[in-house]
Amino acid sequence: MLRRGPEVDLAAPDGSWRVSRWRQFVGSYELPEMPSAVFVVQLAGKTDVRTWQGNGWSQVSTFPGSATIVPRNRGTRWLVDGELDVMTLSLPNWEGGSGPLLDHAGDMRFAYSDPLSAALARQIVAELYRPASAERDNYIVSLVSVLKLHLIHVPADCGSSAYPVSNFSSYRVHNAIEAIIRSPSAEHRLDDLAQQAGVTPSHFGRMFKKATGQTPHQYVLKARLERAQQMLEMTDAPVNVIAEKLGFNNQSHFNRIFRQFMAKTPTDFRRGRTGALS
Repeated sequence: MLRRGPEVDLAAPDGSWRVSRWRQFVGSYELPEMPSAVFVVQLAGKTDVRTWQGNGWSQVSTFPGSATIVPRNRGTRWLVDGELDVMTLSLPNWEGGSGPLLDHAGDMRFAYSDPLSAALARQIVAELYRPASAERDNYIVSLVSVLKLHLIHVPADCGSSAYPVSNFSSYRVHNAIEAIIRSPSAEHRLDDLAQQAGVTPSHFGRMFKKATGQTPHQYVLKARLERAQQMLEMTDAPVNVIAEKLGFNNQSHFNRIFRQFMAKTPTDFRRGRTGALS
């Protein structure tokens, strides 16, 4: 269970929704089935929040600005590596139609890019900290209504063409982040990422570092090392095979980079994790 309540929240007068801001810290959290569909936007924090997928933690992790939808009556488990800062929109007795994203019987949609929802969530949270007044509450009600309409109408399988990306620099960065997380072993050259985003390499590099605090190259290395940790923990694959699968030049290169980030070799990491679980 969560170790603390929401930092701030507000419920609709008719009980049709509740928005909350949560700040949780490192740990594993198990949440019971909820009678409400819950929409979650990560506002800030580390880009390494994972969910349990039946036989292990998800390979994909969240990032600031990413969205997740948990259908009603779905228990969940979360692994948080650092501080987590999220806004949740709970929708008890949802009667607005199932909607492609709020399908009651659907699977959880985890860590997908949705710039409009992220922008609305940040504005809602900002308003929650303003002095209470009828004007503030009416504004929040309007923002939540727009967010609910967006969740009803946006296609569940929306791709990059669903958004006018020329004015969404945040979307372009999130699209690159998702591509890296999905396939960390790919080369992900700066020129290629910039071309896909439709900007120059120098502009993309600045935009990416402003959003993540890291260069694209550093982020790719981080994604590879996170996947390497999962493979070391969850498989018996030899270290040289893991190095090859994740796009490192050779095992020596992999060992050197892994040790720089983890202060131990891949073999020592695997041995330590195996000992901790025994």
